[in-house]
Amino acid sequence: MILKYKELWPDHPFVFRIPYQELGGRATASSEYVKTPPDIRETVLQLIADLDDDDWIYWCVDDKYPIQFVLGKINQFVEDAVRTPSLSGLLFCRCKALLRKPDETLYPEERCSSFGDVYLERKGWHQIWIHQLLRVKVLRHLFSQMPKEIASAKLMDQLKDDVPKLPEHRLFVTRENFAVFGESTHKGTLNQNCYESIRKTDIEIPKWFRRPNGKYVINGKL
Repeated sequence: MILKYKELWPDHPFVFRIPYQELGGRATASSEYVKTPPDIRETVLQLIADLDDDDWIYWCVDDKYPIQFVLGKINQFVEDAVRTPSLSGLLFCRCKALLRKPDETLYPEERCSSFGDVYLERKGWHQIWIHQLLRVKVLRHLFSQMPKEIASAKLMDQLKDDVPKLPEHRLFVTRENFAVFGESTHKGTLNQNCYESIRKTDIEIPKWFRRPNGKYVINGKL
């Protein structure tokens, strides 16, 4: 995931925080390692523990990786979000239910960015796992309300919907789509799209991942 950001967005402004329990690594200008507990709830809360509620972060869980960006527009979205106090989150990949079921997932009102792009406000947590800009308070609220023990990552799709999204946490998505992301795995197996992407790099695929599952899971279409 980090390698793809370096390739597709070489001047990105991010410092990736990588959680670990035993095997850390050497910090670089764009990455740092944070020792965390093994469970995901406490991992996320530890990663943001030193940040203020209103700080902006780029939430990018590593079960997804970027495939395509409309980079000029995305840089504008970052600039617009950080200077707009009323925004708590901005997603620039509109896909799945946010695209197919707007009546269920989005409020009808439209909002224009300072660059003239249209934002739509999200009703709930739809597509919270796709890479996006978030204020720390949104992530802190979501994960602090989840159970301390979560048996599998898949359960979080359901558990998130049991957490009420606060009205003041206003999450938006761009009306048009400006990014494409691939999903890396499915139920502990390596998706075919991720396998093919990794084979183009010098990353060694672990032995237990050398048989892809044949699935292509792509979010977004330009």
